[in-house]
Amino acid sequence: MRFRRLGRTALQVSELCLGTMNFGPLTSKEESFDILNDALAAGVNFIDTADQYGGRLGVGATERLLGEWLAEDRSRRGRIVLATKVHEPMSEDINDRGLSARHIQNACDASLRRLGVDHIDLYQMHHIDRAAQPEEIWQAMDRLIAQGKITYVGSSNFPGWAIARFNEKATASHRLGLVCEQSLYNLVERRAELEVLPACQAYGVGVIAWSPLAGGLLAGVTTDASGRRAGAQAQDGARMNSERIADFAALCDGLGQSPGVVAISWLLHQPGVTSAIVGPRRRDQFASLLKAPELALEAAVLSRLDAIFPACGPAPEAYAW
Repeated sequence: MRFRRLGRTALQVSELCLGTMNFGPLTSKEESFDILNDALAAGVNFIDTADQYGGRLGVGATERLLGEWLAEDRSRRGRIVLATKVHEPMSEDINDRGLSARHIQNACDASLRRLGVDHIDLYQMHHIDRAAQPEEIWQAMDRLIAQGKITYVGSSNFPGWAIARFNEKATASHRLGLVCEQSLYNLVERRAELEVLPACQAYGVGVIAWSPLAGGLLAGVTTDASGRRAGAQAQDGARMNSERIADFAALCDGLGQSPGVVAISWLLHQPGVTSAIVGPRRRDQFASLLKAPELALEAAVLSRLDAIFPACGPAPEAYAW
């Protein structure tokens, strides 16, 4: 496994980040533990979760599962960069959500209890909260840092203007600011190239790409883990992109590589990308993607991928002229 600096920090994280959204509701505890152990054995040191993950088991279930895994062997905690998120509703309480200073403090304490740890390496805002001003949010994050409960702050699903605004506010107060942005980015969905990626590069914010396989579309997935056909949205995506997906599959066949490996390797060739999040449901799915960071794509292959899945380019050039 190879490593990259997390944005402008000195922290080194693996080029593959293990996403845990499926752990608990879709992946059994036993198989989740197997995947986590496989990740450590493969050199993956970056594990991402969120306080809301848990699906049918209820919010917080995935963090609790991770806490059980960490408790099995206390040495594991020191070997991983642990990331979680705050923002999503945790109950029907009107204040048990969003990015108010009160909720950030309470949510962090709750995540620490569920995870069974004394600090979180990377605390990410799961979505933008337009009702919360940066000054209020930074006040809350400063308190958590001073208390030793978090180390770095990141964002997720932020637009470019918010990344700029938050880091300008941070710089004015001599703070480190946002160190990474977790963004939807893959060969099919490249709109992050318009504003988000340029903003991240300008401010030294690392990009953590989620859904690198476009919900399985770039891996040729047409059924879910139980054998049922993929959902309507995925099927619609497959129909709308059928020609491009066929061309992509042919290119991958020519390379002797699986589409999933090529799709993730492409992401890791993009400027500003620190890591790609892989969120497997099964152990074999995770194993099949481990070689993606080692795959070097030649310039001709990258150009062909751009031809199949055209780039957005940066704004305003992409639409102004």
